[in-house]
Amino acid sequence: MSILVDQNTKLIVQGITGHDGSFHTQQMVAYGTNVVGGVTPGKGGQMVEGILVFNSVAEAKERTGANVAVIYVPAKFAKAAILEDIQAGLPLIICITEGLPVLDMVDVRRAMKNKPCRLVGPNCPGVISPGKSKVGIMPGHIHKPGPIGVVSRSGTLTYEVVYNLSLANIGQSSCVGLGGDPIIGTRFIDVLEMFLRDDETKGIVMVGEIGGQDEQIAAEFIKKEVVKRKPVVGFIAGRTAPPGKRMGHAGAIISSGDSTAEAKRKILQDAGVTVVDVPDEMPAIFKQKIK
Repeated sequence: MSILVDQNTKLIVQGITGHDGSFHTQQMVAYGTNVVGGVTPGKGGQMVEGILVFNSVAEAKERTGANVAVIYVPAKFAKAAILEDIQAGLPLIICITEGLPVLDMVDVRRAMKNKPCRLVGPNCPGVISPGKSKVGIMPGHIHKPGPIGVVSRSGTLTYEVVYNLSLANIGQSSCVGLGGDPIIGTRFIDVLEMFLRDDETKGIVMVGEIGGQDEQIAAEFIKKEVVKRKPVVGFIAGRTAPPGKRMGHAGAIISSGDSTAEAKRKILQDAGVTVVDVPDEMPAIFKQKIK
């Protein structure tokens, strides 16, 4: 199995006529993702990579049966793109765009309340279920199908983890990039619950970073529900970051004593997570823990 995306994914690409949208559409199609349409207002009827462009998400969904949308539009249009997906009733929205204002995301979170849809991102690399479907910007060739679920706040660290796992012939069930902004749609605990329910996921990688409380909340859930059933290996980025200085991601800023890298490492270790110093230590651990 896998989570969020698979061979049944029917994807529409918002911003398909732009530079990033068209490039990554080509990459996703080459990987085998079922891209059924694109959306750019005012450009309906055009073709990109052999894919029909629609003027609205509602029209694209009605004509194609799409069940996932990926967003590559500029930041100033991203809120409207997400709200359009919510209104159209798409169950999964993946927003790659970075630079969304925090107040825009406040509006998005309010609009999503009690709606049957999930947002991954913004400012994320996307989701991939190796061998089934790739939705986002991750390099598909480094992934391989297997038993390890990966969830991460960092795109590039996700790639490093996956590359090391694949080199050791350890494949992945699904890899989810949460995004590094202060307000995001899907958090660690959401993905951990999905991996826990997925029978083919035998172990989990969790890549966190300084700032915020997501890792602390996840640690409580891991201690109560996860480690007794599936091993979790963790990595926390930002050990050398000075307090009060934002490092890379908008959400990566030490704002309290327990949001430092060392504090998060300790919290995860106390929850039963094996926390590594560098990602290339992970394969050997999984080889011991998963027989």
